[in-house]
Amino acid sequence: MDYNATTPLEPEVIQAMTEAMWEAWGNPSSPYSAGRKAKDIINAARESLAKMIGGKPQDIIFTSGGTESNNLVIHSVVKHFHANQTSKGPTGGHHSPVKGAEPHFITSSVEHDSVRLPLEHLVEEQVAAVTFVPVSKVSGQAEVDDILAAVRPTTRLVTIMLANNETGIVMPVPEISQRIKALNQERVAAGLPPILLHTDAAQALGKQRVDVEDLGVDFLTIVGHKFYGPRIGALYVRGLGEFTPLYPMLFGGGQERNFRPGTENTPMIAGLGKAAELVTQNCEAYEAHMRDVRDYLEERLEAEFGQKRIHLNSQFPGTQRLPNTCNFSIRGPRLQGHVVLAQCRVLMASVGAACHSDHGDQPSPVLLSYGIPFDVARNALRLSVGRSTTRAEVDLVVQDLKQAVAQVEDQAVAQLEDQAVAQLEDQAVAQLEDQA
Repeated sequence: MDYNATTPLEPEVIQAMTEAMWEAWGNPSSPYSAGRKAKDIINAARESLAKMIGGKPQDIIFTSGGTESNNLVIHSVVKHFHANQTSKGPTGGHHSPVKGAEPHFITSSVEHDSVRLPLEHLVEEQVAAVTFVPVSKVSGQAEVDDILAAVRPTTRLVTIMLANNETGIVMPVPEISQRIKALNQERVAAGLPPILLHTDAAQALGKQRVDVEDLGVDFLTIVGHKFYGPRIGALYVRGLGEFTPLYPMLFGGGQERNFRPGTENTPMIAGLGKAAELVTQNCEAYEAHMRDVRDYLEERLEAEFGQKRIHLNSQFPGTQRLPNTCNFSIRGPRLQGHVVLAQCRVLMASVGAACHSDHGDQPSPVLLSYGIPFDVARNALRLSVGRSTTRAEVDLVVQDLKQAVAQVEDQAVAQLEDQAVAQLEDQAVAQLEDQA
């Protein structure tokens, strides 16, 4: 139950990748049949990805994954800012408002490391300024008013994840987009460049409908291994190279229209396209199934442990969350998440983001940002169900958790008893020594 960390490949995806390995081994830039076959597969996959998100195929660039896509957006915004310091750029002809100034970014306090760390690095290098907007402890979201209040004349990008990977909280990206669009009209009239909007949609794709027109974003990150595809990704750029700037981080053979050069990985792209096709066909069914199983999981947890002992960390009244994600804590002084998981026999889950799995007793900074108390956050477990998770598996997991908690608590009692016996023995020895 750790499908937010990664997902297995669907059989159809494996088949598409295998066929591409056998039949489309040629270089996609080559003119002969094996090369043309590879190019056709890549073009078909691009169309499938575009259809999944309601965009245009020419606005899709293939990347190695979400980390590269997110870094590419941030890199491009910095490059575009400096390109426009002294000359008019191709996407609006605006000058930087303050010569020698740094581009300003706005993001939330709960972003994935592939957004947070590049931004922090830019600040350390004195290349950019960044405002990390805290999430509301009432809604769990990055509030639109807080984001708009952080805007400066040098602001170039707002990057807000579509859904949080630890809690499943869905961010108000459409509302942010509408407000930024209105603000951009004022900025253009004042001679300032428009603000671009990026969303990392890694966790949302395959779990709920995602449409770039509804979201109103300029950039959207796609990660294949979160929706039963291979471990590559893509980046959507609205009006790529025409309305929205993109600057390559790599230079080479000119593939992907020079935006992301390097000989294309045809089998992985074929698998990504098939995974996107399955999402387009079945997303509503996937969503309904996962919500049913997740809700049943939360019911069983409360039934077995009691509502007072279970704290559901990602439930905020009136706030939408992903249909598959359950972040909860079992209250108790020794029931830290990693301790409980270590005693589980069948449950495979995590205490938060997989990339933070080595943090031990330290609670997730994301949960602390949401206002979850330290002792509760330290006990957190993130269970994320998948397309094939069943209610029967939920029953097994809840029983597994129950025995794990009992084992941890029995060990704690035994330890206290041993300490008490040792203390009595020490006292007895001290009395004998006094008598002697």
